[in-house]
Amino acid sequence: AAFGLYSPRKEYFENVYIDQPAGTPLLRIHALRDSHGEVARFRLCQNLIISRVRHLENHWFQIREKTGLLYLSKSLDREDFNMLSVGNWMPLPKVRLHVFLSSHPFQEKECDSATCPKCPTIFLSLINATAPACSSLTARQLCFTEMDLSFHIKENKPPGTFHQLQLPSVHHLCQNLSISYKLLAAEGMPFRYNENTTGVSVTQRLDREERERYELIAKCTVREGFREMQVEVPFLVNVLDEDDSPPFLPNGTDTADAVVEFNRKEGTVLATLTVYDADTTPVYPPESRKKYTGTIITDDPWISETFRVEHVFDEIHFSPNGSQVRGTRHEY
Repeated sequence: AAFGLYSPRKEYFENVYIDQPAGTPLLRIHALRDSHGEVARFRLCQNLIISRVRHLENHWFQIREKTGLLYLSKSLDREDFNMLSVGNWMPLPKVRLHVFLSSHPFQEKECDSATCPKCPTIFLSLINATAPACSSLTARQLCFTEMDLSFHIKENKPPGTFHQLQLPSVHHLCQNLSISYKLLAAEGMPFRYNENTTGVSVTQRLDREERERYELIAKCTVREGFREMQVEVPFLVNVLDEDDSPPFLPNGTDTADAVVEFNRKEGTVLATLTVYDADTTPVYPPESRKKYTGTIITDDPWISETFRVEHVFDEIHFSPNGSQVRGTRHEY
């Protein structure tokens, strides 16, 4: 599928400073595969979106098609800064870029964010100053961006790298500092950290019905001469549900007999049937509620006109392996 690839984050954030040289790396976008054999390619949609309404042609930012590395293709001078921040009512002007993901070489005119709802958005804050000196940055700023380290990975999909801990912009700027990372995870978690690339990968297909959320910690150590600083932040992985579990019946029966007595008022409940589903049932879109239907089995038109089956569902929690997983209870 052309749109099989997906990004483990919907949004990426970074700062851009005045007079940063062309070629400065800003951040790295990742894509995960929907099926084996897909190779991720990245492309920027050509428009910069400014304060929601203005569109400008992008002359400043480029992305490497094969690696997803976003970099400055032109230094942002004072004149550029003024042009990009015109009419921007926010104290910190932001520009927005859409990244298009594809598993095949790009066709022209293919870059329409409306056709790619799974494609991520980059928000760049324009800072009205030159880049700060490395010595003025805290360990937190040197190690991690202001983004939460929170990711969404689909269940049942091939493994792959979904994040790089090292910040390309800081690494480029502060080469006299030693910055190293560790990923702290409980034994047996399906994630791996590669010290050489600072990449974090998921090592196997995930099953949301077994576990819906993984909580890890990213630890960073900054060394400068004899000084050493450490900082730890939460690293969270949420597993996205796929409708892959059949419904099951708590007591094994899929029919209920209704006994009707005389003088029952309209709305009287005559019989109930409960069905469990280990998948979640979203409230929107409304069609998702029609996943299972309840039917009255009869040849008698009077029965069909006089009685109806109502369907309500609510969220319940299962606890496989001691971790809480959401599911659905359907009542008819």
